[in-house]
Amino acid sequence: MSVLLMQLAGPLQAWGSSSRFARRSTEAAPTKSGVIGLLAAAQGRLRADDVADLAALRFGVRIDQPGTLLRDFHTAHHFDTGAAMPVSERYYLADAVFVAGVEGEQGLMEELHRALRDPVFLPYLGRRSCPPSRPIDLGVWHHLTLEDALAQQEWRASRWHQLRRRNEQHVDLEALIEATSADGPVDTLRDQPLSFDPMHRRYALRGVRRILIPGVPNPAARVPVPPDHDPTSVLRGA
Repeated sequence: MSVLLMQLAGPLQAWGSSSRFARRSTEAAPTKSGVIGLLAAAQGRLRADDVADLAALRFGVRIDQPGTLLRDFHTAHHFDTGAAMPVSERYYLADAVFVAGVEGEQGLMEELHRALRDPVFLPYLGRRSCPPSRPIDLGVWHHLTLEDALAQQEWRASRWHQLRRRNEQHVDLEALIEATSADGPVDTLRDQPLSFDPMHRRYALRGVRRILIPGVPNPAARVPVPPDHDPTSVLRGA
């Protein structure tokens, strides 16, 4: 098996799994349906096209920079009549950074990798108003599990966020991994895509397992002073 890794970073992101009526919420991390939609768009698939092969991939995401929740509102008018539509609440994640991955057969991972590097439809982070601010492509990793591939990635938080934790040589990062039947009781999320057809969108439940990835190096950490350092040695000619 191989793993395709993606960097999801931007001023705003929005990953909804339960949005209804005039309230458009966001999850705290990218959803499988959102990332599969991004990959399908990069390949040039239309919304009504079958995505069963992509939905069968195992999905995981590491939270490198949680971001902050932002609430906004949205106004619109009916295209035909010009009548005002109800004002809707929109929630976003501001200044968040994630490393997401999908695990599957090498051939499909390579195909998706090529699509990310030359997408048919431009990618966005959950909503069309949320463009990425960094390259998404982090390459394909072979002969690694999804968990191992996420654990071996460098910490991709913004420099200012890393500096806030400069006293820590290593950081522990939370990851959300798609559960298997062997994982036992886990959280569930309705973001397993069945169809993106706008006339009949359908999503199923999937299991999500939370893990902690320990000991990720902090590139902004202060270099510790050697314990035998003597700042007065130069005064003594030593």
